[in-house]
Amino acid sequence: MSAHRGVALVLVLWLLVLLIALAGTFVVISRTEYQQGVYARGSVQARYAAQAAIELAAARMLDPDLAARLVPDGRVYRFALGSAQIELSASDETSRFDLNASDAVALSLLFQALGEPEDRALALADAIVDWRDPDDLLQINGAEDPQYADAGLPYGARDSPFETVEELQQVLGMDYETFLKVQPYVTVYSASAPRPDLAGAPVLQALGVLTGEIPQFLADRAAWMPGRGEPPLLPGGAFITASGSGMYSISALASAADGSRARLTQTVRVGSAGQGGQAYVLLSRREGMIN
Repeated sequence: MSAHRGVALVLVLWLLVLLIALAGTFVVISRTEYQQGVYARGSVQARYAAQAAIELAAARMLDPDLAARLVPDGRVYRFALGSAQIELSASDETSRFDLNASDAVALSLLFQALGEPEDRALALADAIVDWRDPDDLLQINGAEDPQYADAGLPYGARDSPFETVEELQQVLGMDYETFLKVQPYVTVYSASAPRPDLAGAPVLQALGVLTGEIPQFLADRAAWMPGRGEPPLLPGGAFITASGSGMYSISALASAADGSRARLTQTVRVGSAGQGGQAYVLLSRREGMIN
């Protein structure tokens, strides 16, 4: 009898251990699911806050009062939107080099302003021209179909204009790090040379502004607001024009109350009726969650 009781006691103890283990697992799973739910809710809130900030910025860019608009020179505006904290900026597309309109010399100067050696800058610029031009004539440092084949790539030069800035990543010699550096300073929408008054430092340098004059101009521009005193002079004597072109890249970083963050960048054309009565036409969109 005592032997049977001993076996029963062992079985009961093992059953208790199993139940405790199952309970612990259930607690861990429940806690994980709860945390995932909280993160998902915060992520959604951050994403919608970023979208709301973009909509607000686009509406502000239509205000007839220039002082009410965002200055589209890349400066950051910080404010609260509901329970989210927002960092918002806008840059004018015409302050960038157009990948379809800029010649190889201008593009190579931009790459050099971003720190690329001259030989690599020339090769990238010529490869960009070969990518977009309709012929198969090779630029001095460029790349047509045979060069792409030699590099083991399953495609050749597009031989037509760039449709998106992201397409630049397919150009022979363009690595991701270089793409990230040049992305803020190029466009496919302006079809013109960059306007210097709203341009960033690398664009100004590529346009021939003396390197030593750029920091002071950028500082003066960042401190200036439309309607509050005379705008700073560009090196060379031209004034800043506060009114933009109507085409902007607007970027919003939203931080929800739980720390979840979302970044959204939209390139828009304002002042043109969009679908459904929108105040702008959406040209491109990039978004991402930030842990």
